[in-house]
Amino acid sequence: MIRRLFFGIDAYIVQVETDIANGLPSFATVGLPQNAVKEGRERVAAAVVNSGFEFPLKRITVNLAPADIKKSGSAFDLPIALGLLTAANGAGPANATGPSLDDYVVVGELGLEGDVRPVRGSLCIAAGARAAGVKGLIVPRENLAEASVIDGLDVLGAGSLAEVMAFFAGDACLASGRDTQPFSVGRLDSGLSLSDVRGQEQAKRALEVAAAGAHNVLMIGPPGSGKTMLARRLSTILPPFTKQEAVETTKIHSIAGMLRPGAALVATRPFRSPHHSISDAGLVGGGSTPRPGEISLAHGGVLFLDELPEFRKNVLEVLRQPLEDGFITISRASGTVRFPGRVILAAAMNPCPCGYASDEARTCTCSAAMVERYLSRVSGPLLDRIDLHLHVPAVPRGDLSCERSGEPSAVVRARVAKARGRQLERFVNREDLYANAHMATADLRKFCTLEDAAEKLLKAAINRLNVSARAYHRIIKLARTIADLADCDDVRMEHVSEAIQYRTLDRLR
Repeated sequence: MIRRLFFGIDAYIVQVETDIANGLPSFATVGLPQNAVKEGRERVAAAVVNSGFEFPLKRITVNLAPADIKKSGSAFDLPIALGLLTAANGAGPANATGPSLDDYVVVGELGLEGDVRPVRGSLCIAAGARAAGVKGLIVPRENLAEASVIDGLDVLGAGSLAEVMAFFAGDACLASGRDTQPFSVGRLDSGLSLSDVRGQEQAKRALEVAAAGAHNVLMIGPPGSGKTMLARRLSTILPPFTKQEAVETTKIHSIAGMLRPGAALVATRPFRSPHHSISDAGLVGGGSTPRPGEISLAHGGVLFLDELPEFRKNVLEVLRQPLEDGFITISRASGTVRFPGRVILAAAMNPCPCGYASDEARTCTCSAAMVERYLSRVSGPLLDRIDLHLHVPAVPRGDLSCERSGEPSAVVRARVAKARGRQLERFVNREDLYANAHMATADLRKFCTLEDAAEKLLKAAINRLNVSARAYHRIIKLARTIADLADCDDVRMEHVSEAIQYRTLDRLR
């Protein structure tokens, strides 16, 4: 009797062994079970009786192997019940005419009436079951669409314990995942559009570049200049998910219990905007049994940090590694967990504590020391990992009342999708690359060919701006994205020139 247990988003096999012996009635679960697993014995006992089966009044021992790894969650209920009934009287699974229980991974929480309820992580369990080479997977019916996304595996959905027993006895069939709907892109129009933002054409162009290459962006400007409006519309111009990207994101949301019942995949790119009071564990994930944080939940989409200097410094500093590597590693005594965390970081901040240092219509009341303390809350190494640094000025009052609007998100998204398509063709043999921002230093020499004039301009600019090696490489990635938007194979001087403009705020201090 097997089921899958996950640590992080990776699943592994747990063998459920059941022994029934003579003696005083008892029910013991061993193998480092946590509270939800221990409490499962009460659910299993009630479900077995209320499903019309006889519960053995003997000494029952359930072992979850390997015994040196903690087991948590309620998904062990169904395999424990099947093992118990098999050991008690040979009913159902022991019947030679039915399918073999050893050919299936089984997972599900039991209700007191014997109904099978949904569990977290079904997609991860399905991926692990296929990797283990088992014939099929039985999941709660509400998780059927989610688990059926994984090809090459016979996925079945169960509604009750009695149904599963009848299936293994050869007397009934379970719902098949083959009948579920195939992957399709979710609704891209959320009611928000770039055309809602008046003015700020330069910032809109920068967001288009950020979306096309998955680059991080920082917007600096006075209150009311539209920074938050722009950031919330960044996700509306991102290209549709590929199936592989959608599977990666869905695994994280499934583990976190955030997937809608009956949903197959997270088909639209996520947008996460945590409050500045968040802890470092809330941002990157953590806990005794590590759970994904906001960065991982935004994987494949946008992580928006509004009022960036208001976040605690230790919280901001944990962003460094995931922004560079695209994943988060959490180490515990019980093991090491790796969560995906490849996001577009969109951050917004004021130029000073009062917010009006760059506003021509209002007077800043902050001293130089106050401004320096405020800006120093965001460290240089973190700024170095942000590709686009934008000055977002206050919108002229005349533009606010103007009826003329800019391009809607759908038009911009079409250009972004075309540029991303060029990148996917370029990275066709690289499963770990979806966009230009994900390139490593070695990839730049292969995929980013600069014309002679462009290379000379870049060398002159880095000497004048005194940028770091990391910023130098990020300028090249930006220029490559701008060239993709222009449908150019080579990176030209005008592309490098525009990319350099987005790094001039490196001299913020």
